[in-house]
Amino acid sequence: MTGRGDPPEGAPDGAPGGDDEYGRPFVFDESFVRAARIQEYSATERMRSDASAVRARRTRPGGGVSRQALALVLLIVLAFGTAVYMGIQHPYAEPQRVPRHELAVTLVPLVPRRDAEPVRGPVDEQLRRSPAAGYRVGAEGITLPPARRTEHYNVSQVLRASTEAKNFVVASSLNPDVVANGETDLVRQMVDPAQVGQFDRSVRRPRNDGRYAATGWMVRFDPQRVELADPRVWADGSIEVGEDGSGALQVVTDHTLVYALRPAGGPASAEAVRGSDPVLFTVRRELRMRFDREALRTSHVTLLESATEAGPQACSAEAAGFFQPLFDAGDGAGDGDPRGSGGTDPFDHDRPVAAACGELATNP
Repeated sequence: MTGRGDPPEGAPDGAPGGDDEYGRPFVFDESFVRAARIQEYSATERMRSDASAVRARRTRPGGGVSRQALALVLLIVLAFGTAVYMGIQHPYAEPQRVPRHELAVTLVPLVPRRDAEPVRGPVDEQLRRSPAAGYRVGAEGITLPPARRTEHYNVSQVLRASTEAKNFVVASSLNPDVVANGETDLVRQMVDPAQVGQFDRSVRRPRNDGRYAATGWMVRFDPQRVELADPRVWADGSIEVGEDGSGALQVVTDHTLVYALRPAGGPASAEAVRGSDPVLFTVRRELRMRFDREALRTSHVTLLESATEAGPQACSAEAAGFFQPLFDAGDGAGDGDPRGSGGTDPFDHDRPVAAACGELATNP
């Protein structure tokens, strides 16, 4: 039996309620209609011979960009503009520059005592009669202190700083090529790159002006005038490590070094000089170095102060480029204005380095 509202033969195919669901009419909602891109022409427009049945419907400018996207773009532009404005009104302070350190040099010649007896004989015999008799030879005389942590540096870093300081003392005071053959590159490559310019000028145009003395950086003798009578160098002293208050480690080395020297050219040249036996030349060298974390990483030394007492030399000796040893004690005795009634003892590390030319208090 058919339904009450259906025809006797049932609902026709394609009509609502029929079995053919594909034939049912579709209902287009308002959003679908608005999104349609075609639009039917009016009757007047269709009368034109060149008119088509439909025309493309114009869309809004912007290609359908959503309001949320436009709002996001405006927000970004506003934030960028605000940042630029604040940067102009309240600029950030420029980062502080790392201070550039320069080496300060003090050179103190030590003249022979007026009443000094000339020392003669082989090197070992002279050494036995000198305060350096118990000194060790070479790098063995540059001993490291026990490493202890500081406020901002651990034991490993402190040990690294003292080791780098020792390496610099050894290279600049004990290496025969540096001491007697004019070599400078070995020391130069250990210096902080910010100080290389000062180092180079000190080597090229040395002056005893407190800044540009080559002998402030290293112990050196003019190979045209002086040579080592013995390759050994006797050394003793101390190394102290602490912090300098600026976040860096400060290492102070204080060593006395004894060199056996003779005039260059061997015995033939020495015979022309009174007192042809080797001369023991004494250098007390106090260095203050700085190591920050970058210097420890790159193994560079920042040299802050170098104070040196060296003799026997004349008070008037031009020692900025090379030390000028006296091979006859009488040549420089009484020269200049030696200070202190007891003389200056380069073997005494309990007193500060002298500030002016002095007499050798102890016969080396």
